[in-house]
Amino acid sequence: MTTRRLAAIAFPTLLALAILPADAADFSGFRGPKRDNISTETGLLKQWPEGGPKLLWTAKGLGDGYSTVSVVGGRAYTMGATKAGGERVHAIDLAGGNIAWSTKISTAYGASSGNGPRGTPTVDGNRIYVQGLKGDVACLDLDGKILWQKNVLKTFQGGRPGWSICESVLIDGEKMICTPGGRGATMVALDKITGDELWRSPVPGNPQAAYSSPIITTVGGVRQYVNFTRNAVIGVRAKDGAFLWKQSGSANGTANCSSPLAADNLVFSASGYGKGGALLQLTSTGGNTTAKQVYHTRNMKNHHGGMVLLKGFLFGFNDGGGLTCLELKTGRVAWRNRSVGKGAVTYADGHIYLRSEGGRVALVEAGTTKYVQKGTFAQPQRSGRPTWPHPVVADGKLFLRDQNVLLTFDIKGQ
Repeated sequence: MTTRRLAAIAFPTLLALAILPADAADFSGFRGPKRDNISTETGLLKQWPEGGPKLLWTAKGLGDGYSTVSVVGGRAYTMGATKAGGERVHAIDLAGGNIAWSTKISTAYGASSGNGPRGTPTVDGNRIYVQGLKGDVACLDLDGKILWQKNVLKTFQGGRPGWSICESVLIDGEKMICTPGGRGATMVALDKITGDELWRSPVPGNPQAAYSSPIITTVGGVRQYVNFTRNAVIGVRAKDGAFLWKQSGSANGTANCSSPLAADNLVFSASGYGKGGALLQLTSTGGNTTAKQVYHTRNMKNHHGGMVLLKGFLFGFNDGGGLTCLELKTGRVAWRNRSVGKGAVTYADGHIYLRSEGGRVALVEAGTTKYVQKGTFAQPQRSGRPTWPHPVVADGKLFLRDQNVLLTFDIKGQ
């Protein structure tokens, strides 16, 4: 048995990557190491000063794109593109915001609704995994050297979604998981060391990829990957890619963007365009899993900003309804508030960090009885494009990516 397999067995945990980050406070990929939008940072400001927290530094020259950041080992990793320089992965030193290295992975640049990559790097040990806007997947070392790469759309005959690929790849044990949406290969697993195919999952109907990123959940001993496709949320068995279930209660016909959330035997997913959210109950027997819809709600029409699940309550922006706190098991609205307007959320140290697509940022208590705002500010150095990248909290800092720049704020408490 390999060392990597022993590690995967030693650390089985719901919704967690099999290899733990070097530092529990690291934010090693899109939505964090457990893909739940939760940072383990503590000792942070409980109230922001007027005008917001102090801006420490701004990294410039990142190019166009909506990639947010992963923060591991004293560096932030992100992606960007220019017409002349192509699509690149950047490593940024946290000490002062200088770009330590920048590696080109493709010539891709142009895309509808804004140019540049959408995915966020996934850091796993001494390797970084990325996926570009046209399906170029690459594995790099921590010095920026490409160890292997391939185009998964070409390899698996996938179709690029209308607004390009937004998925951030998932690392689980020895596998790298992505969703090319090809015929007979809706989701695939590659060997993370070599890039070789381990399995491909043919989902009935061959649904095309959407704009979401996969998560891991384990129900009744069945470890599985869950992701949004163009027309349904699907689950496939982790060990061999066998199709398990699909449900369309939360899928719209335009763009399914927000990644699902899982807790115990429940999965919640939501989309915008008037659709809303659905809670699924999963049941496993004999190595297979079935999914049953518990309820559908129009009180969580979450477009692209993601959600946070805390102690049985969901926090996220509901299109047209503002920031909403929803009881997971019943769908009951605990409270709602217009706040800073539709955008993205993350959680750290008792608070929800909000970033509107218009550029305003807020700090709100993660309470379940009422909306309590603890500070707000307007992001400086705005690009003029929607601020879709999710906020990230790590290393005592708040990271806000806006196209060519990354702004980093000091949010450590006294």
